[in-house]
This record gives sequence, C-alpha cells and structure tokens, in this order.
Amino acid sequence: MATTSTLPRKRLPYVWDYDIDEAMFDAMLAGELTWGRLDRDWAAVRLLEYAPYPEIVQKLGFEALVEGWPRWRGRVRSNSVKRGLDFLTNWLPRQHSKLV
Repeated sequence: MATTSTLPRKRLPYVWDYDIDEAMFDAMLAGELTWGRLDRDWAAVRLLEYAPYPEIVQKLGFEALVEGWPRWRGRVRSNSVKRGLDFLTNWLPRQHSKLV
C-alpha cells in the first residue's frame, strides 16, 4: 500500500509554471496558504484567467466571485473575461440573489 508521500500529486493545468499541486492551490484560493507572493488574490486571478467556467464556479463559488471581482478585475488581462465577469457579477445579485 502506498503512503501519502508516494502518491502522485494532482497538478492543475493553469499552474503549469509553478510547483503547486491542487491541494496547495485550493488552500491558496481559500485564503489558508500564502507561498511567497502567491496568495488568494493570485490564485483567484489565475483561476479566472485560465480555468473553464464550471471549474471557476466549483472552486470559487458565486458568492466569493461577486465579492472578490472588484479587487481582481484590474489584474485580469483578457477583455472578454472581464466583460463576461462584469455581466455575471452584476446580474447575479439582481436576478439570483439567493446564490450570493
């Protein structure tokens, strides 16, 4: 039986340039871990820029997305992502307030 330390770590495709596994990324996203300059805001922006929409919702949730978007917006490079999230974070509280 393999021990935890010998099991392969699950790597996320949107952190290809860092030695970060999914557990570390999720801890950063939850605000439970900071690794140098990499913190919750960095993890959220990385998720928003590179992950598919269903994964963004699953990992971040609507409430955190609506709350954090004003802080993260200026760091997102893609104009289409900005437009989409501007719409979503404006629309959700008005049309589906129970989700936020």
